[in-house]
Amino acid sequence: PLRPYALCCRVGMVLPFHYACDLTKESLDSLEHFEIRNSDVYIVTFPKSGTVWTQRIVTMLYDDDLPKDVDLVTMKCIPWLEYLAKGNNYNSGPSPRLFCSHLQEHLVPRGLHEKKVIYITRNPKDILVSYPHFSKFLLTLEQHKNMEETLEKFLCGWVGGGSWFDHVKGWYTNHDKYNILFLSYKKMIKDLRSAVMKISDFLGKSLPDAAVDKVVGKATFKNMKSDPKANYEFLSNFALFKLNSVCFFFLNSVSQNERFDKAFEERMKDSPLRFIWDITELH
Repeated sequence: PLRPYALCCRVGMVLPFHYACDLTKESLDSLEHFEIRNSDVYIVTFPKSGTVWTQRIVTMLYDDDLPKDVDLVTMKCIPWLEYLAKGNNYNSGPSPRLFCSHLQEHLVPRGLHEKKVIYITRNPKDILVSYPHFSKFLLTLEQHKNMEETLEKFLCGWVGGGSWFDHVKGWYTNHDKYNILFLSYKKMIKDLRSAVMKISDFLGKSLPDAAVDKVVGKATFKNMKSDPKANYEFLSNFALFKLNSVCFFFLNSVSQNERFDKAFEERMKDSPLRFIWDITELH
């Protein structure tokens, strides 16, 4: 039977249980010594921050380096660091290796220092109000009854990924330990071509304009939604992941907005990060 939640045995993280992967205290502890290669690339996000979107962009940028004889879906091209599938030996795979993760900074392998990390931030209100829909379709997550319950659990960190505040601050505060590219989900929506160019340059990929245009075209939400490699539909008996380009800028009441704003101000007061709060800023 599916478990609604599996609380990571290491401080500060809540991770959904995945039946096809080893998710134990031992497996998480072993990540500290996971073999890191100089050519590795890691995409790190808090859940619902554009993970699948970025995975697909990076996959297309590395198209020439990936096997041609296998019709690989995004999750197999870029597996989850904390959900390494049972029976797969990732240390024996060819380079470059691409991984993604929702782990907080203090939980990733120490060998990741100075290696390539792409970190996507997203307006926390967008994440918050899209979370009930996400939990409805990801069957291992606890379904929330209403936005009030979602808000309470989001503010105390009892959602997939743990505390958004700790996640973002942890990575930003320690950014000098990594070769890291910070991108904003909203700015990716506003100017996708610029985002693709930044990722391409960061990865050392010199692509002609025509190749960049091809990636940008395939990475639009319209095309991504119809791309079987970009959606995790092969997990249909377990969970359903779907891309979502909708921007949310509201909670259900003034009091909920005020509570969130107060928590944000208190917990992010020392952070220089800024987020797009007004939909007019996207245009």
